[in-house]
Amino acid sequence: MTPPVPMCPVVHFEMPYQDRERAARFYAAVFGWTHQMMGPEMGEYLLVNTVENGPRPGVLPEAPVAAIHGGLYPKDPASPIQHPSVVIAVEDIRAAMERVRTAGGQVLGEPMTIPGVGEYVAFEDTEGNRNSIIQPSMGDQPCAS
Repeated sequence: MTPPVPMCPVVHFEMPYQDRERAARFYAAVFGWTHQMMGPEMGEYLLVNTVENGPRPGVLPEAPVAAIHGGLYPKDPASPIQHPSVVIAVEDIRAAMERVRTAGGQVLGEPMTIPGVGEYVAFEDTEGNRNSIIQPSMGDQPCAS
């Protein structure tokens, strides 16, 4: 008998940008989101906070329950599937990658290490949507059994 798959939370969202400063101004003006512009070592990522930080153990960055922070990344004409997506926390990224494949999805590359955050890899679901999974480096269990 196959053990049940744990319920894993959405912990982050991502969207591509064409102009990072313009995108930061837009989301700050429209929704009041704060942001942090990462450097080239982090791929010119635009990290956004959608709520004030607070207690939410096991999720980076810590935030109130039901809050999801996000980020924007530079558009790259050479890269496929650049649309808004969600990032789902998992306990074991390799096991989750195998579940994606078994369920008919496609893992897009190998996991990459995001310093201080965890192991990350994108995948395409059976409907052609690009999403991602992350194994947090914090040691807390992100999924509920």
